[in-house]
Amino acid sequence: MNKGDLIDKISAGTGINKTQAGAAIDTLVDSITGALRKGDRVALVGFGTFSTSQRKARNGRNPQTGATIKIAARKVAKFTPGAELKKAVNRTR
Repeated sequence: MNKGDLIDKISAGTGINKTQAGAAIDTLVDSITGALRKGDRVALVGFGTFSTSQRKARNGRNPQTGATIKIAARKVAKFTPGAELKKAVNRTR
């Protein structure tokens, strides 16, 4: 499913037009991104939690040349699925 498919589903499920559904998705993504940028966690009960994690600097290897390269420390976005999402994904039909 891509963003267009998601917009279609939200539009059909809520009765709002596609422009409004697209704006709602964009606002959701912008809000989560802004919170993560500030270092906050975003918890959507039953769905999951978005957070940031710090990765340490480390050495890597260029697969083409085999040369050792340094990979800088950085923050990364992390998603932990909630219990209800885990159950829904593992449910068989």
